Amino acid sequence: MDARFETKRQTAGHRSTLVSVAVNIVLTLIQIIVGVLAHSQALIADAIHSLSDLISDAVVLVANKQGQKAPDADHPYGHLRFETAASLILGALLLTVGLGLLWAAFVKLQNPAAIPKVHAIALIVAIVALMSKELLFRYMLQVAQGVRSSMLIANAWHARSDAASSLVVAIGIIANLAGFPMADPLAALIVGIMVARIGWKFFFSAFNDLMDRAVDVETENRIRGHLASTPGVQGIHGLKTRKMGDMIWVEVDLEMDATLTIAQGHAIAEDARNRVMQHEAVLDVTTHFDPVQVNRAGAPP
Repeated sequence: MDARFETKRQTAGHRSTLVSVAVNIVLTLIQIIVGVLAHSQALIADAIHSLSDLISDAVVLVANKQGQKAPDADHPYGHLRFETAASLILGALLLTVGLGLLWAAFVKLQNPAAIPKVHAIALIVAIVALMSKELLFRYMLQVAQGVRSSMLIANAWHARSDAASSLVVAIGIIANLAGFPMADPLAALIVGIMVARIGWKFFFSAFNDLMDRAVDVETENRIRGHLASTPGVQGIHGLKTRKMGDMIWVEVDLEMDATLTIAQGHAIAEDARNRVMQHEAVLDVTTHFDPVQVNRAGAPP
């Protein structure tokens, strides 16, 4: 791993998350105050969603710092999975918030006659929130993709889910103002479903990564190609991959000419390892030399 890239990665994550914190603090305060005064449950639900962003941003800030720590005696493989654990926490947070919003909206819908008409100022706040969150999402996603951080990407899509929920809230408020009072709690119900769905997605993905899930087929095939194309490698088998945060750990058996010396075999294995690490986000490649008989054509019999 290039040290300069890791420093850039950490700095970018810290900066983008602080921007998200500032935006969400302002939006949360405005949405809660206006939501209460304007009698909009949907706007309050959106504010709670924004509040969950503040908590998730705090988790990301801590994980971004902890995940970059160098390996030590207790963690010889490094601390990269700290980010995966943070993504797991983000998913659980979103899932909990989503279920809470669902329950609150469901209770409100049990008594339609008690649903008040929403004040027009709630619509203005919902539109401002929608525009702010969409711009925040685009900024955060660009930063996350630039430094290849799944945790920052997860946090960016959390911001996008906020933008989508603000759109639903705006539509619900418009319908409420048009004479459909149930539209506001229905919008809150939809926001709850959206939040819970995204939360489950991130929770399940992070859980699988913590269970040593292999990389996707496309990435594995690329890694296989880099190894197989290394001069001196006659074949490969036993290829295993597992996620380590945003990096990959690779184990493989390399088939080489049985007549090679240990030094020659080691040199070929190092070449294969370097080829993979130069082209993929791989933390390390563990290789094993399997001797095979090679015919004159240079291929195993």
